[in-house]
Amino acid sequence: MKRLFFSWSGLLARFRARVRSHDPLQSDPRRKDLRSLEGRLGHRFRRIRVLERALTHRSFAHEAGTPGQHYESLEFLGDSVLELVISETLYLANPDRPEGDLSKTRSFLVSKSELANLSGRLGLGRHLRLSHNEEKTGGRGRKAILADAFESVIAAIYLDGGLEAARSFILNQFRDHLKQDARDELELGNYKSRLQERLHVLGGREPNYKVIRETGPQHSKTFLIEVRGLNRVLARAPGTSKKRAEQKAARLALAELDLLQNAIRSGATPRRSRG
Repeated sequence: MKRLFFSWSGLLARFRARVRSHDPLQSDPRRKDLRSLEGRLGHRFRRIRVLERALTHRSFAHEAGTPGQHYESLEFLGDSVLELVISETLYLANPDRPEGDLSKTRSFLVSKSELANLSGRLGLGRHLRLSHNEEKTGGRGRKAILADAFESVIAAIYLDGGLEAARSFILNQFRDHLKQDARDELELGNYKSRLQERLHVLGGREPNYKVIRETGPQHSKTFLIEVRGLNRVLARAPGTSKKRAEQKAARLALAELDLLQNAIRSGATPRRSRG
């Protein structure tokens, strides 16, 4: 019996070795590269082709003569899975928070800008399959494409491993955002409307926001926003998105208006505008 067992073990080992030697992933450089991506995604695919499709742009499928074999339908599914997981997480963490606040936070978290940043952090851009023309025109670093690819990868994980696998991936990617960015967004959420109301009370027009500078790579930019009101520059502030920079600038502008009004009340000369 022992001899038979060892004989069977040897046959099984040789069979597995033979299967591995015929595994297309061992001879296909691109798919071996996708296996390296799995480590960053935290999911080992049973069907690697679904991940391959999640990274295939429409332009590549058209150029390759395989219409329909691209990520757009996966993007649709991934968007729904992402919204479900983020909505569930925000609700469970803040069951008594008003619906409007939860919706606003979710919208910020799943914005194209944020998804593109996450996609860039994972390095999805270098794994994309793009047409020659799309490659030449910078598609690999385009925010819209990176954001779409991120949603498509969510769908691929969901289809390959189920909802729990997708949830695990999403929460791992959004961990820092859920702790910090969502909190900041809720805190900053009313500054723009408060600034507009304050300027109206002071007899001024609506505040004007302008991008002064953009820095960083295409998938991870930082914006410097200037806000003007009462014929002067009220504040400037940076942010990882235009929306966040505007909110921060509005908060600083409110503080600037407080200083101006206090100076007027005390008879002091208001400081000159910076712009």
